[in-house]
Amino acid sequence: MSLPTVEEVQTAILKALDASPDGKINDTRTLVVNGKELGENGQTLVKAALDSLQTKDEQITETVYGLTEEGAQIAKEGSHEYRVWEALPPKGGAAVSIPDLKKALGDDVVKIGQGRRDGGAAQEPDVAGREGPEGVPEAQACCSQAGKGKEFALEVKTYETDLTVDMLQSGAWKDASFKQYNFAAMGEQPNGGALHPLLKVREEFRQIFFDLGFTEMPTDHFVESAFWNFDAMFVPQQHPARELQDTFYVADPVKADIPDEPYYERVAKTHEVGGYGSIGYRAPFSRLESEKLLLRTHTTSVSTAMLYKIANQPGGFKPAKLFSIDRVFRNEATDATHLAEFHQVEGVVADYDITLGHLIGFMKEFFAKTGNHKLRFKPAFNPYTEPSMEVFSWHEGLGKWIEIANVSAAARPDTGARAADDQSGVFRPEMLEPMGLPKGVRVLGWGMSLERPTMIKYKIQDIRTLVGHKTDLAGVKSAAAVRLDKGDD
Repeated sequence: MSLPTVEEVQTAILKALDASPDGKINDTRTLVVNGKELGENGQTLVKAALDSLQTKDEQITETVYGLTEEGAQIAKEGSHEYRVWEALPPKGGAAVSIPDLKKALGDDVVKIGQGRRDGGAAQEPDVAGREGPEGVPEAQACCSQAGKGKEFALEVKTYETDLTVDMLQSGAWKDASFKQYNFAAMGEQPNGGALHPLLKVREEFRQIFFDLGFTEMPTDHFVESAFWNFDAMFVPQQHPARELQDTFYVADPVKADIPDEPYYERVAKTHEVGGYGSIGYRAPFSRLESEKLLLRTHTTSVSTAMLYKIANQPGGFKPAKLFSIDRVFRNEATDATHLAEFHQVEGVVADYDITLGHLIGFMKEFFAKTGNHKLRFKPAFNPYTEPSMEVFSWHEGLGKWIEIANVSAAARPDTGARAADDQSGVFRPEMLEPMGLPKGVRVLGWGMSLERPTMIKYKIQDIRTLVGHKTDLAGVKSAAAVRLDKGDD
C-alpha cells in the first residue's frame, strides 16, 4: 500500500490533537491515516507535515533513537570480525575457503584480504575482516511528539511569505497572516557571476594605460554620424567603406545634427579643394552624406571628437594622453576570424613637436608590458595618418615574426572585423588643423583589437566560440584570471 500524502498526514495530526484530552500526541507512529497506522516508515512524512504546521503553532517534538537492523544483529550475534573469527578452525586445523565462509556468514561479512592476518588459520586465500561503510549508519528517528499551538485550528491556513507592492497599495497587508521567518534556513545557493575572458584581458590593458598616465575616453555611444566617423578624419566621401556592404546605417532617425557649422565648413573645404598643405580630394562634398547615422566602424571617431574638444577647451590646448576600449561594428560575414561586432583598443597622444620616433618608443613600452619585447616596424598606408606603420612581434612558439599591429584594420575603414585589427601613425594636418589645434601640435594614434590577444592567451581557435551564441558559459565561469606574461627584455 502506498504511503499517504503530506496533506493527509497534516489532517490526521490536526484531528488527533483536537481529539486528545491534553491536546498532545505522544507517539506519532500511532497516527491513523486512511485507516492504517503510520508506523516508523511514515515518520519522514510526519516531519514534513509538522514543519508546515508549526508556522503559527507551538510544536513540541521528542526524538527517540533506536538500533538499525544491522546494529540489532551485531548486538545479538557479535561483530562481523568476531563472527569470522568464530567460524575459523583452531590453530593448526584445516584451512577454510573464502566461498565456504561467505556461504556460512554472507558476502557482507567476508571479503578477501590483501595479506595474511596475524594468527589466522585460513591460508589460501587469506581471510580478511568485515567489508562495510566508512562510517557507522545513523540510527533512524522512530517517532515524534506534537502539541497544540496558540492559534490551533482544524483547517490548514495559508500564510503570506512576501510583502508585495500590491498589498501595500491596497492595504491588504493589515489583515494578512505572514509566515514566520526561518533564520536557521540556509537559503538557496546563489549562482555567482563571472567575468568574460575578454573583460579580463580588457582590464589588464586598461591598467597598462593607466600606468602610462593615460586617461580613459567616454565611449558609451555606439551610433555615430558619418561626419565624425569619416569626414572629420579626412576619409573621402567616395571611399568604398561608406557603402552599405561595409557599414551598418541607421534608418530612424534619418539624419544627425552637424556639431559646429564653421568647423563643418572647414572640413568640407579641405575635402573639396584642400588646405593646410594639401590639395584635398578634388571631389564634391555632400552634407547629406555627412548627416547619415551609422553604427561606428571604429572608436577613432570618439578620439576625433575628443581632439576637437581639446582644441577648443577653455584656456586653449593642453597636451593629453587618451585611450579607449570598446565595441565597433562592421557589415562583415562571420567566420573563424571575423565578426560583425568586435572590440578596438585605441590610444592617442597629443603634444608639441612629437614624432614617429616617440610613437615607436611608446609602442615598445606598451607591448613590453604585454610580454612582447622583440618588435619590428614596417611602413604602411592609412587615410588619416602619415607616416603610418605596421608592427610585428617575434613569436617564440611559432619561430617567426607575426603581425600584432596592422594599419589597415581598426583605423582604416575599408577592412572587415578581423580578430586582430590595428593601426598606428601620426595624424595628418588635414584632420588636425581644421579642428583648431595649433600648428606645432602633433597627434600620435594607434589601435588594436581585443579579441586576438584574448584568443592567444586562452588558446581559442574560433572567434565565434569567444563571443556569441556558441560561447561556452561553463567555460566562462571556469576561465582562469588572466595575467599577461611580462617576461624579461
